[in-house]
Amino acid sequence: MSRDNNPFDDENVNPFASTSPSPSNPGLAKMTSDALGLGSKKDATDLKKREKELAAWEEHLKKREMDIKRREESLNKAGVVIEEKNWPPLFPIIHHDIANEIPVNAQRLQYLAFSSWLGMVLCLSWNVIAVIVCWTRGGGVKIFLLAIIYAMLGCPLSYLLWYKPLYRAMRTNSVFKFGWFFVFYLIHIIFCILAAIAPPIVFQGRSLTGILAAIDTFSENALVGIFYFVGSCLFCLETLVSFWVIQRVYMYFRGQK
Repeated sequence: MSRDNNPFDDENVNPFASTSPSPSNPGLAKMTSDALGLGSKKDATDLKKREKELAAWEEHLKKREMDIKRREESLNKAGVVIEEKNWPPLFPIIHHDIANEIPVNAQRLQYLAFSSWLGMVLCLSWNVIAVIVCWTRGGGVKIFLLAIIYAMLGCPLSYLLWYKPLYRAMRTNSVFKFGWFFVFYLIHIIFCILAAIAPPIVFQGRSLTGILAAIDTFSENALVGIFYFVGSCLFCLETLVSFWVIQRVYMYFRGQK
C-alpha cells in the first residue's frame, strides 16, 4: 500500500514561498531598479550639469540685452539716431519714414521735396535712354559715357547733398542743415536749367536732352529728336518743381526761426 502524498512535503511547491526574483538574474534586477527610479548617479549628474549650462547661457543673454539697451540709450542721449534702411520696400537702400519722423505740419512739404528728388532720378534715367538712342543712330560713344556719368553721380549726390540734409533739417529743425540744403539745392536748380536748355558746350550739348539738343537732333533723325524733346520737357518740369520747393522750404524756415 503506497503512502499518500503530503501536501506540506518539501518536494512539493510551497504556496507561501517568496516569489521575488532571484538575485542571480542581474538584468531583471536592473530593470526593476530603473523602474523604481533607482538609476545610476551619472544620469543625475549630467542633468544637473546641463541645467547649470542653460542657466549660464540665459544669464549671458540677459547681460547682452542690457548692454545693447545701454548703448541705445547712450546713442539717444548723444543725439545719434539709428536709421534702418527701409526704402524702396523691395530692395531697401535708404532710410525714409516721413510719416513717423517728420512733424505733421512739414510732411506735405517733405513729400514735395521727395517728389523733386524722384523727378531728378527720372530725368537722368530718361537722359541715358535718349542718349543711347542717339548713340545707336551715329551720335558717338562719348555722349553716352557722359550721360552715364550724369546719372551715376547725379542720383546719389542729389540725395546726399540736398534731400537728406533737408530731411534731417525738418526732423531736428537744424539751421545748419537748412543752410546746407539751400546751397546745394541752388546748384541743383542751375543744373536743371542747363539740362533743360542743353547749350552746345560739351559735344554739341547732345549729352543732355535739352531743347537746343532736341532741335538739333530732330533735324537729323526724328526718332532721336522725339526722345530728346521728352527729356527736355522732363527737365523743364523738374526746374519748375524745384523753384516751388525752394520757395516753400524758405517760407517754412522763416516761420520756424
